[in-house]
Amino acid sequence: SPPCAARAAAAPPPWRRPRPHWKVRVAAIEATGAVIQFGNGKSVDDVLSHFAQRLFDDVPQVRRAVASVVGGWLLHLRDRYSFFHKLIPLLLSSLNDEVPEVRQLAASLWEDVGLQWQKENEEDLKDKLDFAPPTPPHYPPHERRPVLGCRELVFRNLSKILPALCHDITDWVVGTRVKSAQLLPVLLLHAEDHATQHLEVVLRTLFQACTDEEAAVVHSCTRSAELVGTFVSPEVFLKLILSTLKKTPSASSLLVLASAMQGCPREALQPHLAAIATELAQAHICQASENDLYLERLLLCVQALVSVCREDCGAASLQLMDVLLTIVALAGATGLRDKAQETMDSLAMVEGVSGCQDLYHKHIGPLLERVTASHLDWTAHSPELLQFSVIVAQSGPALGQALPHVVPTLRACLQPSRDPQMRLKLFSILSTVLLRAADTINSQGQFASYLETVTKDILAPSLQWHAGRTAAAIRTAAVSCLWALTSSEVLSAKQIRDVQETLMPQVLTTLEEDSQMTRLISCRIINTFLKTSGGMTDPEKLIKIYPELLKRLDDVSNDVRMAAASTLVTWLQCVKGADGKSYYQSSVQYLYRELLVHLDDPERAIQDAILEVLKEGSGLFPDLLVRETEAVIHKHRSATYCEQLLQHVQAVPATQ
Repeated sequence: SPPCAARAAAAPPPWRRPRPHWKVRVAAIEATGAVIQFGNGKSVDDVLSHFAQRLFDDVPQVRRAVASVVGGWLLHLRDRYSFFHKLIPLLLSSLNDEVPEVRQLAASLWEDVGLQWQKENEEDLKDKLDFAPPTPPHYPPHERRPVLGCRELVFRNLSKILPALCHDITDWVVGTRVKSAQLLPVLLLHAEDHATQHLEVVLRTLFQACTDEEAAVVHSCTRSAELVGTFVSPEVFLKLILSTLKKTPSASSLLVLASAMQGCPREALQPHLAAIATELAQAHICQASENDLYLERLLLCVQALVSVCREDCGAASLQLMDVLLTIVALAGATGLRDKAQETMDSLAMVEGVSGCQDLYHKHIGPLLERVTASHLDWTAHSPELLQFSVIVAQSGPALGQALPHVVPTLRACLQPSRDPQMRLKLFSILSTVLLRAADTINSQGQFASYLETVTKDILAPSLQWHAGRTAAAIRTAAVSCLWALTSSEVLSAKQIRDVQETLMPQVLTTLEEDSQMTRLISCRIINTFLKTSGGMTDPEKLIKIYPELLKRLDDVSNDVRMAAASTLVTWLQCVKGADGKSYYQSSVQYLYRELLVHLDDPERAIQDAILEVLKEGSGLFPDLLVRETEAVIHKHRSATYCEQLLQHVQAVPATQ
């Protein structure tokens, strides 16, 4: 009898035994379908789990058979109404099958089921059929709206389907998680605004599932979150998502928020724009993690707001800039920083300005005010320091209008008592902007009024000698900064002389540094100082300079030796321009003797450089130079350079 056959069909089916041929599996599914169709419907429960397993079958014909049988049951099973909540997920899962033929069969059967149910319940649905509202204007593009019967079937059974589905989305088997995650957006597309009453369960599931390592699961969940944004009022979903973010900020909750906003219509999201941006800019959210995934999802939130709200973003521009700055500051990956930079450009574009430089012009004051509020507590790892560094490095001409914030912050953070790594970082950034001073720190021509603070309070303390490698690195950084300042063409000759007056003693001591780079830059700085001062330097101070430069002619680095020789040329020019040359006679005589030793250097380039120094100084005391040269010419390996020097002295008249 049919009931007996139905019970027999509920015994372990052939596909649960050692794996049979796919045709056998198809035949078993079709036979089970027919037996249950015409037998005892109660046996559906016994075979459901086996049918669900066949949705994972490698052979499309097997999956097609499942869709066909389940669709047949939904249409023709006598007791089908009591099994809707169990059968609907099986048929709807086939709508995402990888084979088009299976998808088309499932879609066709599902529409037939909906239309049949709609006809059977015509009285109940009379109002909805007669006064059916049109498709919502913001309905997802590329999606065909299911017929009313299909939508009603899902909505009426959603409370029974969701618990099991939400459980399966976090199953330990990857395939189960992928299938379940694919089914959720299908259900939400049918449920439309009826999803609101199940929103807490749906969002809780999405928060968890968006942490999945399987990309397919995360992809389906972002699609589900977009549909939440499309059909649920932002007032409702924002309240739930933002409260979760406040309690426990996470990359997954940010992804759900970004996706929901991406799916939300502009006119619905716009009233909440400022509140969302303000929330995202809070330190407990935007500085919650330096993990690149977290920051990437935070960036997605800003991108969603900019792409959905467009010109309306002007109302929250400052907060969005704040978030983007934080991402640029904290991101480890260059690609992520570039994306944040591109988003800044997009924000500028929707605001109708030419680029992010204009955004800095608009917001640099408030941005720096917030960032620098805690500067007395900064260390090298403070997020605010990193943000400050980004603003200073990237704001361009806008920086010139923010000196009242920038210089006092630098002054406080570059004191010797502060974190050494932080000082190194800030000196590096300061050097960079000083090299382009006219386009950055001096764009408004205001830098001169802060020059004394920079030289006396920032550079001078850091050029003082302290033991240790870190202290040496800081002196190198400070010397680099001073070189950037003196070579940037932003200072007048008088201002450079003021800097020289303050810093020359410290720079002379840095000629002895272990770092070759420091010694080289120090030579160049002294050269600049001397060129600018001409003969105006105090004779006593001028005389103290040349012995330090002479020592550098014995440097291990030829670059430093060449720079020292070049600076000695400038020193001799200063002596020429000074009054009372006799005051310098003994010093110049000593210099002649030392230079003549180096004129016999094994390196030809050094010999050439020393010859130029001696030629420059020959006009001061030519007779003295001739005597000194003749006294050593026989000691040199080659007399060539000495002879060239003597010829030059005879040809050039003495300096008066």
